[in-house]
Amino acid sequence: MNVFDTAEDIRNTIDLGSLPDVYSRLLMTGAIIVVLIGIRFLYNSLIIRKIKNIKTKYHWRKAGDYVLFFAGLLLIGRTWFVAVQSLATFVGIITAGLTIALRELLIDLAGWLFILTRRPFSLGDRIEIGDVKGDVIDIRAFKFTLLEVGNWVDGEQSTGRIVHVPNRDIFSKRIYNYTIGFRFIWNEVSIVITYESNYEKAKKIVEGIVEKHSANLPEKAEQKVIEAAQKFLIYYSSLTPIVYTRIVDYGVKLTMRYICSPKMRRVTEHRIYEDVIKAFAKEDDIDFAYPTYRIFKNPEEGKEGLRKGGT
Repeated sequence: MNVFDTAEDIRNTIDLGSLPDVYSRLLMTGAIIVVLIGIRFLYNSLIIRKIKNIKTKYHWRKAGDYVLFFAGLLLIGRTWFVAVQSLATFVGIITAGLTIALRELLIDLAGWLFILTRRPFSLGDRIEIGDVKGDVIDIRAFKFTLLEVGNWVDGEQSTGRIVHVPNRDIFSKRIYNYTIGFRFIWNEVSIVITYESNYEKAKKIVEGIVEKHSANLPEKAEQKVIEAAQKFLIYYSSLTPIVYTRIVDYGVKLTMRYICSPKMRRVTEHRIYEDVIKAFAKEDDIDFAYPTYRIFKNPEEGKEGLRKGGT
């Protein structure tokens, strides 16, 4: 039995002989929709509810919805296009009409198929596309949904907003994936100490702090790099944290570079800054630096030959 036989069975079950043709087809369409809704309800109640894993449950629920959607499309199409006996002809007519009237939606569908097959991102991945950044929480036939991070919130934490992005955007905008392949990101935390501070001691202190907060991560990241290298050209000579020194306008800048989970960026920054503040508070020869400004009064402080000019 195929979907066309099912449509014919439903038609025969309902007495449509006394109704005008268009009304009978409307009634038939309604009956098909009711039956499909009932099947979906039973499927979700008897099967989906028993699945404990949230991600697995999501995929099975989506798969069921897609099967019912296409089954409904074929059944309803058979109801309204009785004269079209060839499935290929019917699909051809539908495709031609959709191509003309629903071009953007078709591109969205193509984007959905690209996401499912090429997998530029998956559920739970943190991505940035265009000017939107967030965690992927849903993927549908015409759009995918992000739980936004960043924007006005510092540290790339959640804003609480849900952003719907049309699938067609993956063909025209760059996609930055924080979690695919390597699954770690490099982060940098910088502090500035005065020129008079004991910078060598300060550097040793911050080296110990950043190593403390990235303990065991280099080993885990190294394994992820090995796995990712099988698919991407990813190579790092060293994954251990390091502290760089640089002279800036108002002091000595120490930059801690380390790896962390994309979703732990703000937490690690917070912990590192707190430990640095506490550690420097105990040292008499280390002070934080900050930008300073000096007003220079030329008539009073300038060279004698220039004072005559006034200001």
